[in-house]
Amino acid sequence: MGSSAAISYRILISTTGTKSTCGTAMGRRFLGTRKLTEDGTTLYFRGLRIYEAVIDELMEKGLTNATQALFTGCSAGALSMMLHCDDFRARFPQEVSVKCFADAGFFLDEKDISGKRSLWSLYDRVIHLQNVRKVLPKDCLANKEPTECFFPAELIKSIHTPMFILNPSYDSWQIRNVLVPDSSAPDKSWLSCKENIRNCNSTQVEVLDGLRNKMVNDLKVVEDKEDWGMFIDSCFTHCQSLSGVSWHSPTSPRLENKTIAEAVGDWHSGRSQGAKEIDCMYQCNPTCNSLPPPRDVTAFDHVEIY
Repeated sequence: MGSSAAISYRILISTTGTKSTCGTAMGRRFLGTRKLTEDGTTLYFRGLRIYEAVIDELMEKGLTNATQALFTGCSAGALSMMLHCDDFRARFPQEVSVKCFADAGFFLDEKDISGKRSLWSLYDRVIHLQNVRKVLPKDCLANKEPTECFFPAELIKSIHTPMFILNPSYDSWQIRNVLVPDSSAPDKSWLSCKENIRNCNSTQVEVLDGLRNKMVNDLKVVEDKEDWGMFIDSCFTHCQSLSGVSWHSPTSPRLENKTIAEAVGDWHSGRSQGAKEIDCMYQCNPTCNSLPPPRDVTAFDHVEIY
């Protein structure tokens, strides 16, 4: 991880099947566990079983001998990783260092500009269609609806394994699909702004600031988690650990003069165990300006084990 301890090997498991070394993950996000028959057609949601089978096989092939492990994912893969983080930790002896790293998986329960809870509705359908309750935290389910427990703002309250959260506060995917989905702006007045934040007018930037403030508020619980870390920059992008340009380069985003790789490396190695950095609002961080316009990263949703 950047300048941190050496990495012995890397295994990539894709939630979309595009880069899988262990087979396609049916049941989005390694969560589903349901057999459904409708109109004579049977659907099998087996994401959870695939996750368990893959991890079991990796343990048999030598992962059980690891002295340290970092469980990480990007986008939907980061959310999946959060839901499995404590289970992954429980598979190792206590003396093994196990940590989790979530890149661009802090999805928000935020209304879109038309007033609809678009992402809530999507998650609610996923939970019921695929029978996802089994992986949701029991302490959360005791007091809240399953859909609420699926969102990271509630989910992280129940995670005990040390975790680092990397997320842009002006998350391009969430701006395009949660805050301003196409259905919320049929007049296309937001089209240029969604493509590149530099095209947004002052009124639109104020709306985006609201999304950023929601994320910062939802992350306050992390401040009380001593062995957790955060890098919340104000860049208009999504996954940042997949590209060397954003991860660690002369033009990488920086907070407190550290690149993402340096911040994660310091946290992972214990050099700065409680590193929690939240950027100021849009246009205040010049190191964001070197990033290219974000692209659709759906094909890169993944879970990794280092």
